[in-house]
Amino acid sequence: MIPPARRLIALCLLGAALTACGTARQEHPAPSPASPASGSPAPSRAPVLAPGPGGLTPVFEHGPRTRGKTVAFTFDADMTADQGPRAAAGERFDNPGLVRALRELKVPATVFMTGSWAEQYPAEARDLGRDPRFEVANHSWSHYAFTADCYGLPTVDAGRMRADVERAYASLRAAGVPHPMPYFRFPGGCYDQRALRALSGLGVTAVQWDVVSGDAFATDADAVARQVLDGVRPGSVVVLHCTRSAAPTTEQVVRTVVPELRGRGYRFVKVSELIGETGTGR
Repeated sequence: MIPPARRLIALCLLGAALTACGTARQEHPAPSPASPASGSPAPSRAPVLAPGPGGLTPVFEHGPRTRGKTVAFTFDADMTADQGPRAAAGERFDNPGLVRALRELKVPATVFMTGSWAEQYPAEARDLGRDPRFEVANHSWSHYAFTADCYGLPTVDAGRMRADVERAYASLRAAGVPHPMPYFRFPGGCYDQRALRALSGLGVTAVQWDVVSGDAFATDADAVARQVLDGVRPGSVVVLHCTRSAAPTTEQVVRTVVPELRGRGYRFVKVSELIGETGTGR
């Protein structure tokens, strides 16, 4: 789970410095899966960014600033691999009320889902994956960090990073998500050159953000809403969460922010549309 906004802002700045240079947009099929349970992205014509130097996994942070007032809301559906007992004991890592709000408000969104979350909530994963209003992308299987010192998260060994991502794709398909997108979000937003190299060749674009909502562990919905409204610019990617136990204000934040942003002339889109509008740069 992503800790408070102040530390995440510093992370975003670090991420910008590490981003690969060669990120021209490509539109090509993601690697074809060998079977329905394959650990590859779905074969599609979803837009992705070109690999960086040496085939390094590209990183996307926001869309163009000059192509109209678009904004993408992204939601992390996450639980770490060791949180299964907590879910079994009644802790809720899902948020049906938030999903209902997005549908009522007609807001498209991109959901970055861990494989462990999909295994815990297969019916909800399938429901999201089959709703054309949403696109489901990869947030790892374990939600363990891909770097050291990532907010106290357990870490994935470098030799297991690729397998963790592939396992997540297999779990998403097993839950009934028919077309998981070729987009990946690092747990905690933490990555470095080693992590980007480890995922080279998978055909995924790593997706970060430029607006930190601050909804993780927040109790003041108005403060979170103000932070989102103050941060959004044309082409922004906003990071939010759809885990009730750790982000209890998110539904109210969405119900507050969406009408305000529409009043300012913003149109809500999925991450794939922003990537599709991107020529070069992040």
